[in-house]
Amino acid sequence: MNRRTAISQTPSERVSVSLGQRSYEILIEPDALRARELREACAGRGCLLVTDQTVGALYAERILAGLDLPSSHCLSLPPGEQHKHLGSFETIVTRMAELGLRRDGCLIALGGGVVGDLAGFAAAAYMRGVDFVQCPTTLLAMVDSSVGGKTGLNLPSGKNLVGAFWQPQLVLADIEVLSTLSDREYRAGLAEVIKYAAIGDAGFFDWLEQQVEQINARDTQTIAQMVAISCRHKAAIVARDEREAGERALLNFGHTFGHALEAGTDYRTLLHGEAVAIGMLQAARLSSAMGMAPQQDAERLSQLLRAVKLPVDPPRLPLQRLHHHLALDKKAVAGGLKFILWRGIGQAEIVRGVDQRALDAVLQSQQ
Repeated sequence: MNRRTAISQTPSERVSVSLGQRSYEILIEPDALRARELREACAGRGCLLVTDQTVGALYAERILAGLDLPSSHCLSLPPGEQHKHLGSFETIVTRMAELGLRRDGCLIALGGGVVGDLAGFAAAAYMRGVDFVQCPTTLLAMVDSSVGGKTGLNLPSGKNLVGAFWQPQLVLADIEVLSTLSDREYRAGLAEVIKYAAIGDAGFFDWLEQQVEQINARDTQTIAQMVAISCRHKAAIVARDEREAGERALLNFGHTFGHALEAGTDYRTLLHGEAVAIGMLQAARLSSAMGMAPQQDAERLSQLLRAVKLPVDPPRLPLQRLHHHLALDKKAVAGGLKFILWRGIGQAEIVRGVDQRALDAVLQSQQ
């Protein structure tokens, strides 16, 4: 899978996700929330805009005014990962029923990964499936959760344990909205960008190292390039393996560790991207401990994560608690945990039967 991407200088990009009759476009450009494509996607049908209270106050009115539909409505949910649960899902589908939305209705998800996951799952479940449009407003959602059709919610015992594969009709990534992100939210999204480079594009990894100053300064051109490259990587993988039967599992690099850290801290300490950053480094160090990859590549990853001001040290948790949440990870199979490890930068692979002593050594080394 290792490749070297040519870096574009185009401020606006289109990426196609090729899935036969369910194919769709990702539009990456400034002011994408006003794009005619959104009006066309929702024309002639009932529409519910799902957002959270923070994002909705900034952008909901803009979208509703642009739609100019007599039957469009807005539902604002409390913000935060701790609200990605069955209660929020029930709120959405109940509102859809109250509005009388039919199978030809449309849901618009305006927000970060929490809103996108909840609204996408509601779209998949309501009347056994209605169309929905992703309008991601965080960097993490733009490059990862809004693309590929994974939807879901958390249970107290683990992250994303309830969900469905349900592809959006359209994804609109308006890079201008990233200017309202906090520094912490912006950096959290960079973890998923770095992931694409780490698992299969050494040239992209080189480029990210060279662009640290522009990345930290939130240079618009640099952000547009990062989003487009990341979306192309994900779109290509999803087209080959939509339901994670094989290659798509590589996109979980760092996530097995990261999800355990999120669940172990009750989803209140780490943002998802922060947990993935720590988890990627743990996966890289486990790869080195097992003799799969050079230690210097793990250190290079650590340096890049630190350079863009992402955390690399996990919160202190009892080893037994980490084991509990690792065992509940949805990527676990009958034969045990399935980890995404690497042979070095740009060379990820699926590994079963990880050496328990090496795993414990990595977990304990950072406690």
